[in-house]
Amino acid sequence: MTDIHSMANAIRFTALDAILNAGEGHQGVPLGMAEIAATLYARHLKVDPKDPLWPDRDRVILSNGHGSMLLYALLHLAGYAHVTTDALKSFRRLGSVCAGHPEIEQAAGIEITTGLLGQGVACAVGMAVAEARLAGRFGSGLVDHRTWAFVGDGCLQEGVGQEAISLAGHLRLGKLTFLWDDNHITDDGDTALSISEDVPARFRAANWHVTEVDGHDIEAISAAMAAAMADPRPSLIACRTTIARGIPRLEGQRGGHSAPLTSEDAIAARGVMHWPHAPFDIPDSIRADWDTAMRRGTVARADWTSRLAQHSDVVEFQRWVAGALPSDWDQTQTRIAQDQAANTAARPTITTSGEVCAALSAPLPELTVLCADLEAPTNHKRGRIAFNADDHSGSYVHCGVREHLMGSMCDGIAAHGGLRPVNVTYLAFADYERPAMRMAALMGLPALFVFSHDGIGVGSNGPTHQPVEVLASFRAMPNMRVFRPADAVETAEAWDIALRTTGGPSLLALSKQPARQVRGAVGQNLSARGAYVLHEADGARDLTLLATGTEVGLAVEACAALGARGVKAAVVSMPCWELFNAEDRAYRDAVLGTARRIGIEAAMDFGWDRWLRPQDCFIGMSGYGASDRSETLYAHFGISVERILQVADRLLAG
Repeated sequence: MTDIHSMANAIRFTALDAILNAGEGHQGVPLGMAEIAATLYARHLKVDPKDPLWPDRDRVILSNGHGSMLLYALLHLAGYAHVTTDALKSFRRLGSVCAGHPEIEQAAGIEITTGLLGQGVACAVGMAVAEARLAGRFGSGLVDHRTWAFVGDGCLQEGVGQEAISLAGHLRLGKLTFLWDDNHITDDGDTALSISEDVPARFRAANWHVTEVDGHDIEAISAAMAAAMADPRPSLIACRTTIARGIPRLEGQRGGHSAPLTSEDAIAARGVMHWPHAPFDIPDSIRADWDTAMRRGTVARADWTSRLAQHSDVVEFQRWVAGALPSDWDQTQTRIAQDQAANTAARPTITTSGEVCAALSAPLPELTVLCADLEAPTNHKRGRIAFNADDHSGSYVHCGVREHLMGSMCDGIAAHGGLRPVNVTYLAFADYERPAMRMAALMGLPALFVFSHDGIGVGSNGPTHQPVEVLASFRAMPNMRVFRPADAVETAEAWDIALRTTGGPSLLALSKQPARQVRGAVGQNLSARGAYVLHEADGARDLTLLATGTEVGLAVEACAALGARGVKAAVVSMPCWELFNAEDRAYRDAVLGTARRIGIEAAMDFGWDRWLRPQDCFIGMSGYGASDRSETLYAHFGISVERILQVADRLLAG
């Protein structure tokens, strides 16, 4: 019979030895949660370390990511090939799979990056949504797995944690379970320093199944896990634990969180826990227990593989899981772009984005739209049914006013695989989603973040809703592609590029105000190079106008006025700086030209020095916006054809 107590101590001392070897780490979580983790793996978890990417595996998330050695010890003992003893000995060192906080490496069993507290539980909600929707589409014969999250006090104190609790309960995500390390200790000391509420009552109020157990009582833990698996609601198992259990000097104390360990601590712990084995030495009998526990998943995977081979939708399922676009994608995107080009009326780019999204509902059914209580003004629900507690097959998730959670859910959905998440809200709320967007960029996840109301064109809502500085801040984020399309055609092209991109997220900054149609017949995707010459001068250039978004329309109008004066001006549309910067120097130089340049964008000038030289000029914002109609604000802040002409005269005279 499997000895779970010994399996738990194997976790405890694998973590302790690795932390001592590294000279740093957070021992509180792996020592305190060892029995919880061992019970999960020994009796309930469905994974196969021999096939870490098996689509129907349970997902395990360590939300309290500072306790990363808990996860690495589990993966090592469970037999994941990448997490060797040598990997444990390189904990927190450059290039190690055992990084300071978990960094996504699904082939090694690390499902998602967790660092900032609260992000893990929020991503777990996204993973549970992905499982539920895929099961709704392909059936429980192919999709029937759970999401388990190890959770600490900090995860639940962060505001995004409460958003996660609330929406998961509302959607009845019954295959989601939080394992809460209720040790009454945070980095500052006892949790009573900052919290006095009844945490399990929060979950109960949000329609969760809640069980409170002794986190070191294996049978109680196991019974609670079995009950969670039988309940149709998401589950919290509140596990009362002792932080740093087994180290007499630190257990139950503030220092148990991450105080430096000594060799004397290791000796004392080995005595208390009756563990006579040398560092990193796991007896064969205990390894055999771990191997036995993992056979459950191996058998389940073999059965699943047989079912997959006989499934009527095997080809489509494999395409969804691979994240591959349909074979006729080129034709689909060309048709969509042509439809947008055919409508020459000025219209908001957020309207176009909604039309593109609607046009993709049939050819790209795996698209999953998450929207923060803005269905009408963002217009991305057309043709879609809602994903809700009674019907998990829908492709539109009403996230309510929970932008922090929504961004993280997109990360969880993308990391889970099988769906392509689309996040929709106002650009002013992008800072609420910044941690999740940064994580998406860091992990290289193909999430699409669609934002409306991209600047002062929002109008009378005022400066609180006019994100004049946000474009620059996200352009500074590595591996984030920021698109600000000029019109309907560029918006369709941006969607195409984003959906072809598998190695990172994309941001679409779209307008509430109408955008002049500056592109006509569609051939190649010109936005794919990041910037291009929309209108070339007749002969050597006297001036180059560089613009993004709705300001491209102003540049086109100003170019015509300059031409009437005999000035040879070119217009360059720059929908995506990151793609343009990735082009070769010869292309960039040909597009930008050698003539004087005017940059035009209804945003701050930060970052424009990449494209503008000291002798050039920028027309845009120098501070926050104001409250009035769009056209009034553009005139007030000097972002107008008249202003472009004035600046052009000065540059050409000078």
